[in-house]
Amino acid sequence: MNKETQIEHNKTSIIKYLMIFVGVSGCFSVLFGAWLAHAGQALSVNVQSTLKTALQYQLFHTLALLAALIWAITNLPIRKPSNILLAACAGFVIGIMFFSGGIYIKTFFSFPIVGKLTPFGGISLAVAWLLLSIEGKNNL
Repeated sequence: MNKETQIEHNKTSIIKYLMIFVGVSGCFSVLFGAWLAHAGQALSVNVQSTLKTALQYQLFHTLALLAALIWAITNLPIRKPSNILLAACAGFVIGIMFFSGGIYIKTFFSFPIVGKLTPFGGISLAVAWLLLSIEGKNNL
C-alpha cells in the first residue's frame, strides 16, 4: 500500500471512529436527558441547571459533529476530507468530553479538579466552529 493510500485509509478509519462517537454521544444525550427529566428532579435546582447546560452542549455539538462528518464523507468520492475538517471534528469530540464530561464528573462524583477541564472544552468547541468556517472558505 503506497503512502497516499495509507493516509486515505487512516482518514476513513478516523471518520468511522468519530461516527461511533456520534452514536454513543447521541444515545447518552437521549438517555441522560430522560433520566434528568424524571429521576433528576430530586436534585437541587442549581445542579439540574448545570447538568442541563452540559446536556444541551453535548447534544448540539454531537449534531454539529454529525454534520461535519457528513461533509467529510461526501468529500470521500471526490477528494480526501481535509485535515482542517477532521481537526474540527476532533475539536468537537474533545470539547464534548472536556466541557460536558467535565461537568458530569464534577457534579456526580464531587471531583472538582475535573471542572478545570471545562474551559478547555469550551475553547475546543469554539475552535472547532472556527475550523468549520475556514473549511467552508477554502473548499466551498
